[in-house]
Amino acid sequence: MKTIVTMTVNPAIDKSSSVAHVTAERKLYCTPPRFEPGGGGVNVSRAIKKLGGESMLLYPAGGLTGQRLKDLLDREGMDHRPFAIEGLIRESLVILEESSGQQYRFGMPGPGFKKQEWQQALNLLSAAEPAPDYLVASGSLPPGVPADFYAKVARIGKDRGAKVIIDASGEAMDNALREGVYLIKPNVREFRELVGKDVKEEPQIRAEAQKMIRSGRCQVLVISLGAAGALIVSEEISERFLPPTVPIVSKVGAGDSMVAGIVLSLALGKPLRESVLFGVAAGTAAVMTPGTELCRREDAERIYESMISGV
Repeated sequence: MKTIVTMTVNPAIDKSSSVAHVTAERKLYCTPPRFEPGGGGVNVSRAIKKLGGESMLLYPAGGLTGQRLKDLLDREGMDHRPFAIEGLIRESLVILEESSGQQYRFGMPGPGFKKQEWQQALNLLSAAEPAPDYLVASGSLPPGVPADFYAKVARIGKDRGAKVIIDASGEAMDNALREGVYLIKPNVREFRELVGKDVKEEPQIRAEAQKMIRSGRCQVLVISLGAAGALIVSEEISERFLPPTVPIVSKVGAGDSMVAGIVLSLALGKPLRESVLFGVAAGTAAVMTPGTELCRREDAERIYESMISGV
């Protein structure tokens, strides 16, 4: 298996619970909470582990929440390399309203970074051994981290011979694309923002994706279409994958699970098309799990087999 390195600069402690009814101005008594490591690259590495693979995770850790994040990752047997920051690692909260099945998600802002702190992340990536064959940089940028941070990450990754995968949005993603990367995974809304057009029909989306590839900004696009599946566009492939209908329990972590399935399959030497199919299966498997739990390997493999047999 080839080497996978993941990075996030805005990790979190994810707390999930449930309550019978969400009612304003009343004290609500929730079920015992579940605590899990979270945030972009953290979830990608955790999902890779759940799917039977290995990766190296680079991330910041500060304060009591940073120590708790390290402890949670240790419990899961992760290969993780933290670097110290002064600020506290953020927390997020997911509450399920049992009566309606609706989910309420509260994301807290990340800590403010000093230049020497985000520079540490780049230094750690430059020195990481073994050098990555695949580098996944994922998640939002906290205050103080420059908008071209992922462009800097992509440059280092490419200089070290890695295929770079970016899962971000807005200016951070746009800057990374100016540098040029291997693969991105926007949803339709994020893709519209990237191309600056209100594309709605699938042929329009394909055409704009092909323009992006011809411009050299990326080699592969995997565009999440929600219930309509995912669209893969590269120089050789332009195809939509529709997963089977499954019970939706929680959508948290579905995108990170998709990225994990794709990069793990690529690292195992699978062709691009099969890798994206497995990524879609892993993302679909993630919506079947409660709270902030990610995909389960048995679900992902079963869904993948059903998709393979149907295409």
